[in-house]
Amino acid sequence: MSKARLVITAVVTEGRSQGEVARAYGVSQGWVSRLVARYRAEGEAAFEPRSRRPKTSPTAVRPGTVELIVGLRKELAGRGLDAGPRTIAWHLRHHHQLTVSPATVSRYLARAGLVVPEPRKRPRSSYIRFAAEQPNECWQSDFTHYPLAGGADAEILSWLDDHSRYALSVTAWHQVTGPVVLAAFRAAVAAHGPPASTLTDGMVFTTRFSGGKGGRNSFEHELRRLGITQKNGRPNHPQTQGKAERFQQTLKNWLRAQDPQPADLAALQALLDTFTSRYNHHRPHRSLPHQATPATAYHARPKAAPGDRTADTHHRVRTDRIDATGKVTLRHGGRLYHLGIGRAHARTRILLLVQDLHIRVIDAATGELLRELTLDPDRAYQPTGKPRRPPKNQAPKPKTPNPDRGFGVIPMS
Repeated sequence: MSKARLVITAVVTEGRSQGEVARAYGVSQGWVSRLVARYRAEGEAAFEPRSRRPKTSPTAVRPGTVELIVGLRKELAGRGLDAGPRTIAWHLRHHHQLTVSPATVSRYLARAGLVVPEPRKRPRSSYIRFAAEQPNECWQSDFTHYPLAGGADAEILSWLDDHSRYALSVTAWHQVTGPVVLAAFRAAVAAHGPPASTLTDGMVFTTRFSGGKGGRNSFEHELRRLGITQKNGRPNHPQTQGKAERFQQTLKNWLRAQDPQPADLAALQALLDTFTSRYNHHRPHRSLPHQATPATAYHARPKAAPGDRTADTHHRVRTDRIDATGKVTLRHGGRLYHLGIGRAHARTRILLLVQDLHIRVIDAATGELLRELTLDPDRAYQPTGKPRRPPKNQAPKPKTPNPDRGFGVIPMS
């Protein structure tokens, strides 16, 4: 039995005074008086629970604003754009001059059945977050797959500024390879200046994950030449490149909402250019202060610059064997070179001591220095410098008669 019923029963049925009943049940005498008056006016209905909702709510959101919130949600989601409460609140403030808190937007979205309840997530405060202090202090890069309408597969390579989330380069390829990474990086540097460092993972960015046996690849050599520090994340740990991973998710959500879907690389690249412009200059970013656009954050501060890596030489030792033709191969900058040692040393076990372009070839058994050279990156074959012998099946070149040696024409007597 509820307390209200007990109080009313004690006063009306038992005839006890309201003051006595108030003291017995630990309530105010005014509340007892209101209950008794309600019972005498309404009868049994007085025992039903009453709504505590206020009769007026001057600060409530107007019906027109609620309709606008629902409309923005459907419009943004239909275009493949972020349609969360923070983004909708940003659009209300900047495009409709209405100030509504994200919590209020979320509440009305839930009432309209546009929000699917999710299990409680790990709180954001528990994550270790990092962001570069300056633009160009660190560039992140990654690539992802996207199916074309014709059934072929394409790959999208992205370069993102860590400080501002500015999309520096977003390009489509049939397959992302080492030369593709280098070409896209050089184009981004030409457009935005070189960064102080890069953060990447994957075999196309570094040979570190293959044991480094092939030396630095062309991209790694380019970073050293420009004085850019290279940082690599662990394999199968996408959180390190979390900004690039999140950018790719946003990009692919937008791409899937486009109609028609791209059928070739040219059509895909046109869509990527449209998205990049919208993402950089028009779309508010929830991770940036005041939900600024990436372009605003990228151009607001002075840009960082590369350092000096001239002392960062690359040393490696390789064991190999000279082939039957007297040559040995060496990979440098992602390209395979052939070093001439000489047929006399065919099948000899050797040590290759490599310090950037300086190479020493040593007999592994005797320690004899067989050859020392500076690699010429423009030549695939590094000759020994000795004159070449003609092949065995080729006739020797005829000698030109020399009169001084008695091979001239004998004069007639």
